[in-house]
Amino acid sequence: MSNNPLSANYFQQLHSALVRAQLAEPLLVIDRDRLDTNINTLRAALPTGMAYRIVAKSLPCAPLIEHIAHRMGTNRLMSFNTNMVEQLLATMPTADQLLGKPIPITAVQGVFSRANTSTAALLQHQVQWLVDTPKRLMQYEDFAASSQLNLRINLEIDVGLHRGGMEPGASLASALEIIDKSQNLHLSGLMGYEPHLTKLPNLAGWPKRAKQGAADRFREALTQVSAIFGEDCSKTIVRNMAGSPTFKLYEDTELANEIAAGSALVKPSDFDLPILKDFLPASFIATPAIKVSAGVRLPGLEYANRALGKPQSGKTIFLHGGYWKADPVYPRGLKNSSLFGRSSNQEMLVAPKNASINVDDFVFLRPTQSEAVFLQFPKLLIFSEGEIKDIWSPLAVTA
Repeated sequence: MSNNPLSANYFQQLHSALVRAQLAEPLLVIDRDRLDTNINTLRAALPTGMAYRIVAKSLPCAPLIEHIAHRMGTNRLMSFNTNMVEQLLATMPTADQLLGKPIPITAVQGVFSRANTSTAALLQHQVQWLVDTPKRLMQYEDFAASSQLNLRINLEIDVGLHRGGMEPGASLASALEIIDKSQNLHLSGLMGYEPHLTKLPNLAGWPKRAKQGAADRFREALTQVSAIFGEDCSKTIVRNMAGSPTFKLYEDTELANEIAAGSALVKPSDFDLPILKDFLPASFIATPAIKVSAGVRLPGLEYANRALGKPQSGKTIFLHGGYWKADPVYPRGLKNSSLFGRSSNQEMLVAPKNASINVDDFVFLRPTQSEAVFLQFPKLLIFSEGEIKDIWSPLAVTA
């Protein structure tokens, strides 16, 4: 058996399974056997005592999240907007949700206004709201106080990504003082996201210094927490760091006591990183070739083709659908046409003239990312042991 996870034999097996399942439309396929292998690889990489939080935006499917939660033994989720919060509260009401980005107060007010009594209680007890500035924190404080709510607050710390959040110092001190004086806000944790650490060029020790800098910033933030809330608080609150590109950098729980990851478990091509070399690609787009013709004929160039005596060599393939964040991987040699352009209706691909593909054969593409691509498909096909075993539905589309 080939060790190549993108081997022709693998895709031929997948093709046969789709045909036996009588499927003939654009589909997103998840290889559950590979997914489970990746889950085991992730579990083995976590140091003793390190908690794991599932990044829901990267795995936007409730049955998929529940499968991972069961196998990883976690009830921690990371959600990214109020609509996602509501969907996950409905399917996994006992899960602890941490927002992965700060949410405008108007959206927070909206989700509470839609909530019944039991949902409102869950929004207060099961959700950590991420806050990035003292100004936003005061908005949450005013809303919580006026609505007689108790909100769990996780503070975003800028540890070097510079996408927002508070650096240790005056702004963080101001935020901690607001929470300390509040009757309605409660400090649940800190988040220090640092995906840049494995993407910096390896020049003059740059990555090593950046890693040390991130650790120093987070440690300084924890020191400020201890100064106001006590050392026990800084040890027991959620200390969230990492993502799929960086979670393997953590060998103990001195700084982070939980890591968040999602994409690594299905490994789209943007995550073909050295640090994730042990993880397998586990998700693919399968879509029929609805038109296949010899030669590559471009519109408006018929006269040029005649003058040359024959059309350009190769084959032309038009897909059922297209324009996804994905690259063709099987059959071999398929490429997008830069001259014809992209199409979300009938994407044109060009292939070598000896490519073995016929009308209605499946073409397989590998997503570059999962978070946007999964939500473009109404059905997620679950492939396991050589067969299509199940059909899962993605979460409702959210921004």
